[in-house]
Order: sequence, then C-alpha cells, then structure tokens
Amino acid sequence: VQLQAFGGGLVQAGGSLRLSCKASGMITSVFWGSTLAWYRQGSGEQRELVATFGPDRNTNYADSVQGRFTISTDNSRKMIYLQMNSLKPEDTDVYYCRATHGSRDYWGQGTELTVSS
Repeated sequence: VQLQAFGGGLVQAGGSLRLSCKASGMITSVFWGSTLAWYRQGSGEQRELVATFGPDRNTNYADSVQGRFTISTDNSRKMIYLQMNSLKPEDTDVYYCRATHGSRDYWGQGTELTVSS
C-alpha cells in the first residue's frame, strides 16, 4: 500500500487550493473502512492534525481550519482530498495524508503549501 499526496504549491493569501492523495494497492473495503486524515507540519514543529474523515463518514477539523477546509473522499478512485479556501500565510506547511485501519497505518509523503501574504 502506498499513499501519494500531491497538489501543493504557491498560493496568495485568500486563495484556494485542493490537495489530493491517492491510495494505491489498498483494497476497496479497507479504504472504505479506514480513518482518513490530513496532517501538516512546519519546519521544527510537531505534526498537527488538520482534518479527519471517518468510516462513518463523519468529519472533524482543527479549530484553525474549521470553516475553511473540507476533507472528502472518492472511494471508487481511493482518493482523499483537502479543499482549502481562504488560505492564510500561517497555513504554510508540508501536508501529509494518512490512512489507518486496525493495526494498519499508512502515511503519504508530504506535499508543500506556501501561502504568500
């Protein structure tokens, strides 16, 4: 199983961007039953949970992104998305996707977002 995150880039403050994460080699039932999440991490900082999408399809967000970011999935394509609106310079970070299912714990490589002021 491999998670591949992509879609990062340079955006002006107030702009929008969508991150994507492809889960390869994961059977559909495992993807469907996984807790999917996005994290972010700045240089020298701890990795921070941004958003989760549970197998019950419930979503949760960090207070700092609530109302601006939306996590979603496409089960048929085994994709995890993070739609980011009203971006702020403090959203600048490396973003990671994650899928957990029982003892299985998969991380994608990071994709970097830079928000310019």
